[in-house]
Amino acid sequence: MFCFQCEQTAKGEGCTKIGVCGKQPDTAALQDLLIYALKGLALYAVEGQKVGVKDAAVDQFTCEAVFSTLTNVNFDSDRFVKLINETVALREQLKSKVAAAGGKVDFSEAAATFQPAANQDELVVQGEGVGIKSDPDVNPDILSLKELLVYGLKGLAAYADHARILGQTDESVYTFIYEALAATLSKDAGVDELVGLALKCGEVNLKAMELLDTGNTGTYGHPVPTSVPLGAKQGQAILVSGHDLKDLEEILKQSQGKGINVYTHGEMLPCHGYPELKKYDHFYGHYGTAWQNQAKEFAAFPGPILMTTNCIQKPREEYKANIYTTGLVGWPGVTHLPGKDFTPLIEKALAMQGFTEDTPGKSVMVGFGHNAVMGVADKIIEAVKNKAISHFFLVAGCDGAKPGRNYYTEFVEKIPEDSVVLTLACGKFRFFDMDLGDIGGIPRLLDVGQCNDAYSAVQIAVALAKAFDCGVNDLPLSMVLSWYEQKACVILLSLLHLGIKDIRLGPSLPAFITPNVLDILVKNFNIMPISTPDEDLKAILG
Repeated sequence: MFCFQCEQTAKGEGCTKIGVCGKQPDTAALQDLLIYALKGLALYAVEGQKVGVKDAAVDQFTCEAVFSTLTNVNFDSDRFVKLINETVALREQLKSKVAAAGGKVDFSEAAATFQPAANQDELVVQGEGVGIKSDPDVNPDILSLKELLVYGLKGLAAYADHARILGQTDESVYTFIYEALAATLSKDAGVDELVGLALKCGEVNLKAMELLDTGNTGTYGHPVPTSVPLGAKQGQAILVSGHDLKDLEEILKQSQGKGINVYTHGEMLPCHGYPELKKYDHFYGHYGTAWQNQAKEFAAFPGPILMTTNCIQKPREEYKANIYTTGLVGWPGVTHLPGKDFTPLIEKALAMQGFTEDTPGKSVMVGFGHNAVMGVADKIIEAVKNKAISHFFLVAGCDGAKPGRNYYTEFVEKIPEDSVVLTLACGKFRFFDMDLGDIGGIPRLLDVGQCNDAYSAVQIAVALAKAFDCGVNDLPLSMVLSWYEQKACVILLSLLHLGIKDIRLGPSLPAFITPNVLDILVKNFNIMPISTPDEDLKAILG
C-alpha cells in the first residue's frame, strides 16, 4: 500500500500499512486499480470524441467512479470490485463503437487491454502492481505532477457529479476528464505539459462549480443571510452530514409531519440559507462541528445519521448502528440506502429516543453567497473607500485532525478590527461561532458556503476588482487556506488558473508535491506555507 493523496498522510510522507483515514490496504489497492482501469477507458473515450462516439451513461459512470476514490467517500471493497468490472465492460462496449466509427482502437498502453482477475484477492494483487509507487524508474517530478492532476480530477469529478444530480451538465467537463486521465498514461509527458494540464483542470473546475452553483440556486433559490441555532430541540432527530442538497431536500420532504427535527452537520450548515430548504419548519439547526469532536458528537446524537457524498471521517464502531449512507458513500458495517427512499432512516429516527429536552445554544449566520454579498456591494465599496474596511481575508478550506489547525482559529482572532473575513468549507468550524461584530452593518465574518462555493468567493473577488478597476491580486485581499482532500486540490488549481498569487496554504504542504514542483508553484504564484498567525499577519499587513 502507498497513499499520499490527503493532508493527514502518515509522517507527511505516505501511508504504507493502513491509511490514517482508516482505509485498509486491500481497499487502497482496489482504488488504484479502478483509477488504472478508468485511464484505459479514457483512451477510447478520447478517440470516440474524434469520431462522434459519445455516451452520457459512460460520462456519468466515469465521474462517479473517479469520485468514489476521493478521501473518505467509500471504504467498501466489494463495491470497488463491481466498479472495476463495470469499467472494463463499458470500455469494451465503447471500443466496439469507436471501431465501428473508424476510430483508433489498437492502443499500446496496457490499461487499454487490462482484464480484471476473477476474485477480490487477485484484484488486490493487480492493484498493487499499478499503484503510485509501482514504477521505480519514473521521474519523481513527473509522478508528482501526474498525481496532482489525478487528485485535481477527483475533486472536479465530485463537483461535476453534484451538478449532474441537479440537472446541470457540460460536455466539455467530461471531455477534459477523459483527456487528462489518458494523458497520465503517457511516458512522454513532460513537466510543461503536465503543469498546463493541472492548470486546465482548475479552469474546467470553475465551469463545474458554476454548473453546481446554477443547480443549487436554480433549485433552491439564492442563499439569504440566516441565523442558525446550534442547540437542540426536544423530539426525534435526524442528522445529515456531507454535501448533497438533494438528499437533504428528500429527507425534509419525507420526514415532514412526522415529529422529527432535521439537523445539519459539517458542510451542510450553509443549507439553512437556501429559501427552498429553510421553508421546512422541522429543519431546525446545526449539530456539532467538523473534525474536532465528531466521534463524541456522533456517538451522543440520539437519532440516526445520514452521510452523503464524502464525509469527515470513517465511522467508529460505537455508532455504526445509527449510520446510514447514500449515493457513492459506503463503509462496511453501515446501512447503505442506494436510492432516494429514506423510509428506513425515518423509521430508525422514530424508534430512537431523540432529544429529551430543549438545549439552548449559540447561533451563527450563514447565507453570504455572491448574490447576497453583491446586494450590499455598494456599502462594502464605500466602506473601503472611507477606510472603514482596511482588508479582506479569505480564511477557508478543509478541516482535519492533525495538529496545527488551531492556527486558523488564532489567525481569525488576531485580524485587525477593521478587517472582514470571508470563509467557506468545513475549515470554518475552527472559528465559525466567533462574534466578530460588524462594520457599518456589514458582518465581519461572512460564511460564503460549502467548499464548492469557492465559485461564489471568486465572483465576489472579481466584482470587487472590477469596482476598484484593478486586478484581484491588487485588492486588499489575502487568502489563507487549509486543505485536507482532493476537492481542496482542485480549488487551489482553479485559483492558480486565475493567476491568483501569494496564497498561504496549511497546515502542511502536500506530500505528493516534490521540491522541484513546489519551486514551480513558488516562482509562478508565490504560493507559501503558513507560519504563525503573528508572522503571517505582519507579512500581509506590513
